[in-house]
Amino acid sequence: MHIVLIEPEIPGNTGNIARLCAATGIELHLVKPLGFSIDDKHLKRAGLDYWHLVKVHVHENFQEVLDKYPDNNFHYCSTKAPRAHSEAQFGLDDMLVFGKETAGIPEPILKANWEKCIRIPMIDGARSLNLSNAVAIVAYEAMRQLDYVNLQQIGPGPRS
Repeated sequence: MHIVLIEPEIPGNTGNIARLCAATGIELHLVKPLGFSIDDKHLKRAGLDYWHLVKVHVHENFQEVLDKYPDNNFHYCSTKAPRAHSEAQFGLDDMLVFGKETAGIPEPILKANWEKCIRIPMIDGARSLNLSNAVAIVAYEAMRQLDYVNLQQIGPGPRS
């Protein structure tokens, strides 16, 4: 599975998402321009010591992602989407696409892929969730549907 962040702006969010990717084996794709340096101390602090577990791809633009993964199924996550994320059917190589914190996924991308757009249900008047929270919600729904493949489901037990 893959998480694609189009023009992420806040290093802490991307660091949290990188940590999620490290814990789940999901690949992370960052689409330029980025609102921070990948070496940013806030980004590394949020990801802590997990960076070595994350497979990170940096792309010049979103078209580059589309060109590199033409056979993958894309899900576009937006507060404007017509159906809930839990209604989507996820596969192992799917791309979960999220937009930048201040604007979401660009309107032309949403319009061109409207049937593949999903949202997280919220009450009226709620503008949006924090990006890293939204990514976690959608990613774990996708993994739940796939029976948490490749993830340890039972803990090691109490520590002494």
